[in-house]
Amino acid sequence: MIDGLGSVDAEHFVVEARRFPIGWFAVAWLGLGASVLAGVTIGPASIGWLDALREILDQVPGVRINSGLSPAQSAIVTQIRLPRVVLGLLVGSILSLTGAAYQGAFRNPLVDPYLLGIAAGAGLGATLAIVSGVGSGTGLVDAVPLAAFAGALAAVAISYAAGNIGGRSTVSLVLAGVAVASFLTALQTYVLQRHSDVIREVYSWILGRLATSGWGEVTLLAPYFVITCVVVIRYSHALDVLSVGDEEAASLGLDPRRIRAVVVVVSSLGAAAAVSVSGLIGFVGIIVPHAVRLLVGVGHKAVLPMSILVGGAFMVSADLLARTMISPAELPIGVVTAFIGAPFFVVVLRTSSRRAW
Repeated sequence: MIDGLGSVDAEHFVVEARRFPIGWFAVAWLGLGASVLAGVTIGPASIGWLDALREILDQVPGVRINSGLSPAQSAIVTQIRLPRVVLGLLVGSILSLTGAAYQGAFRNPLVDPYLLGIAAGAGLGATLAIVSGVGSGTGLVDAVPLAAFAGALAAVAISYAAGNIGGRSTVSLVLAGVAVASFLTALQTYVLQRHSDVIREVYSWILGRLATSGWGEVTLLAPYFVITCVVVIRYSHALDVLSVGDEEAASLGLDPRRIRAVVVVVSSLGAAAAVSVSGLIGFVGIIVPHAVRLLVGVGHKAVLPMSILVGGAFMVSADLLARTMISPAELPIGVVTAFIGAPFFVVVLRTSSRRAW
């Protein structure tokens, strides 16, 4: 964190944060494209990457390209693999973007999108829906994602209310989030103890998955993705100013409390939507922003859009590993991200500790 800077230093920091590393963005786009092609070509039914690319381009309005695929292969690409890849892009991008936004808003590189109890609230909501037998966890209007979304938003609302009681500081808000998450996790454990027959199903949801039934989940998540990206990126400059401290930000004419509230609320909405369709996928929202900062610096004008690209590519790649490592069985994607994320986070944390954040 950067505290205690004078006005001149603060202005210098903000100017430095505005630099835009074009080269790294080109690399990120190439990586994103490669992960998408790998996601739609690799699987039990092998499909050439050029044929898959033609089939994807053929879905663009106004573009007509003969991919040469059979009707069955075309359905595999457009109705099975591509929706799952796009869902992975949206989930990974939202979790990475909201992680970077949370870290900027709280001026703490160790926070993630689940800070205010989103994971615990979503887990409790999904558990209650599964226990009641009203949903299976997939589909556009299934009760499990809806209950998870409602539970996540309720957890954030309770955390905010409790944080305001504690003095409206960032510290009290963080502590409130920890307390609410612990309480909701305890409630979930109690419910599971009373309904042990659904433990397997609940933990399958908690460990994360990108199961899709066509384009329904993508359609559900896309509006939240757009809203989150537009609002958070709009506040990229304000997050740069917050990095030098609330007092300095106020002296430059900003309202730190209002900025933090807007960023946190919108980020929470996006993270809750992502969790509701994917389950609890850890580490994405904390390791991707860290890695991005090591590449492009601390300026949010670069960090936020770069996190969208890298997060999407990371999630699609992790999902590809999840469905191919023990094929024909499939690993929960949360297990894959934990295997990759835990050691990577230790390396990144050690590296970033030597640098100003």
